[in-house]
Amino acid sequence: MTATAAPALTARALNRATLARQLLLAREALSVEEAVRRVVALQAQQPGSPYVALWNRVADFDPAGLDAAVGAFRLVRSTLLRITLHLVHADDHRPFREAVEPTLRGSRLRDRRFTDCGITPDDADRLLPDLLAYAARPRGGEELRARAEELWGGGTLTPTAGRLLRQYGPVWHVPSGPPWQYGTSPDFVAAAPGPVSAAPEAAAAGLEVLARRYLAGFGPASAPDLARFALVQQGRARAALDALVRSGAAEVLAGPDGKPLYDLPGAVRPDGDAPAPPRLMAMWDSTLLAYADRGRILPDAYRRHVIRVNGDVLPTLLVDGYVAGVWRPVGGGIEATAFRPLTAGEWDGLAAEAVSLGRLLTGRDPGVYGRYGHWWAKGLPAAEARVLPY
Repeated sequence: MTATAAPALTARALNRATLARQLLLAREALSVEEAVRRVVALQAQQPGSPYVALWNRVADFDPAGLDAAVGAFRLVRSTLLRITLHLVHADDHRPFREAVEPTLRGSRLRDRRFTDCGITPDDADRLLPDLLAYAARPRGGEELRARAEELWGGGTLTPTAGRLLRQYGPVWHVPSGPPWQYGTSPDFVAAAPGPVSAAPEAAAAGLEVLARRYLAGFGPASAPDLARFALVQQGRARAALDALVRSGAAEVLAGPDGKPLYDLPGAVRPDGDAPAPPRLMAMWDSTLLAYADRGRILPDAYRRHVIRVNGDVLPTLLVDGYVAGVWRPVGGGIEATAFRPLTAGEWDGLAAEAVSLGRLLTGRDPGVYGRYGHWWAKGLPAAEARVLPY
């Protein structure tokens, strides 16, 4: 597709577009369900992160509202984008799951830890309907593994093979209660409504749905951006975006380097000078993982300090729309480590955010990210570190 003749978007304009679409230029008065749909999906392998992410985005955020939405399965946690756990609206689960079907099938049913048991993808296809029927009510991971082994009848499924099959099968995690609703060993229930299709045409249709939602939540963006966000082949991502252009649902713009970017016609694209308030971002916040070029929000110089070698993405300080450091909870406050010098006004803004975040954490789990303290022990570049009391 050819970019339009409009002036090329600047890097700062792309940054501000991301912040606007992700509800980070100003907190908005939305229900948690609407907020999750607006931002597409919330990465959720750390159970507290969706709460912190929505606190950053929703005016007067009440964690009890998220508890209720999760408890009623209006928002659901499942293995989806990038083969990681995400919290999505229940209505979005099926098209998103079908969009990433080829990725999940290849990564889970063709994994040697699965096939070395002697089970094949075709075997999995045959047993999954009965396994999901068994999961019509909540079942533990070991119960599902044992039932799958029984249905297969071909030998022993190792715990790892059972986990890979469960991650492929369309199941939702069952909430277990406060503080963050999901424990380390949740039960699982079959996703509703009905089975997810593995047909190629369903995957293509699902990816078009996801592509449109991705542009609404993260655009303007390229085909490599969408491919990185969802972990799908770039050819599939480009085909889905081009299909949106042909239907008139998307347009093509010029990025800072002149390369084409896709977006929805009439979508909000603030000026690059739009003010961006400070934020204390959640671990694995999607804004840091949604693009092939993460420099849109994460300066390249800081990337290895924020995205660690094992894939952990630390909670970050967002200052003037860009990552400027990291934070962690400590006794009675938030320890903010700035990678560059910050002004007095910027520190004041972060301090006000810390007070607000402290109210959320105090009522739930003040040490929400305590298990990740080893990254601080290994050393971080620090222009200045302060404990911001709450």
